[in-house]
Amino acid sequence: MAKIVVALGGNAILSKDASAEAQRKAVESTVEQLVSFIENGDQLIITHGNGPQVGNLLLQQIAADTPANPAMPLDTCGAMTQGSIGYWFQNAMKEELSKRGINKDVMTIITQTIVDGNDPAFSNPSKPIGPFYDEAEVVDIKADHPDWIMMEDAGRGYRRVVPSPKPVEINEYSAIKTVVDAGIVPIVSGGGGIPVVRENGKLVGKEAVIDKDFSAAKIAELIGADKLIILTSAGGVFYNFGKPDAVQLHDVAASELEEHIAQNEFAKGSMLPKVQAAVNFVNQTGNPAVIGDLKDVKEIIKGTEGTVIRAK
Repeated sequence: MAKIVVALGGNAILSKDASAEAQRKAVESTVEQLVSFIENGDQLIITHGNGPQVGNLLLQQIAADTPANPAMPLDTCGAMTQGSIGYWFQNAMKEELSKRGINKDVMTIITQTIVDGNDPAFSNPSKPIGPFYDEAEVVDIKADHPDWIMMEDAGRGYRRVVPSPKPVEINEYSAIKTVVDAGIVPIVSGGGGIPVVRENGKLVGKEAVIDKDFSAAKIAELIGADKLIILTSAGGVFYNFGKPDAVQLHDVAASELEEHIAQNEFAKGSMLPKVQAAVNFVNQTGNPAVIGDLKDVKEIIKGTEGTVIRAK
């Protein structure tokens, strides 16, 4: 039984409709694909992003902010979305397993990701959260929230960006490993985990969002995963993405990708963190990573779709 960590983007759960019902339906469709790993005999560990969800929740908090009912800070909003998205995944996965006659437990683990309080990311916000805006909307947003930093996100519009420190430790990794060893399907490190730092013997939350791919790679490393799979809508890794001479990679060495990372080949807001996280996992473990499309899960399992990154 191979241990497979699968990382899903927050946009795989939320597109244009931010209602709970629409997101639950999206999760149900996603789970239909993910069950293929379990049917293949693999031990599945699910991680997911929360960029759209945590940004929207933060907007709701700000809109309802009063002295008697103050808005929750970003780290707490991250914990709240871990719980809500985990709840949707937990129920949907259990229902899908039951439909297919598979008796397996599923559980969500609210995960804290320990970061370095001196990480330079705190002075260089780069992680997009919340909805997309056009240029005209950005003018109004900046007027209402002059402290917000807005950045164009991979040609799709403008989004608010917040600090995104790198994960140093996963506080609950030992518990995650215990759950995995018991054969339970865990949903962990939602949104990259709640960013915390060690201060005077305590874990203190920070106003940041950790990239879920880096956290997924760290969890995969710590629990001894056999493979890390990052699912996206791009279908794999390309050189010259979006250009007439674009080339899709099917099997590539981590060292080759490192050369292209150094040449700024990949978009910072989308493919770059996925490639970096995959390379990190491969270099740390010697095990392969795959970047591919959610709709191609069965083909990814067979090895006929996606980009496989190996230690060559």
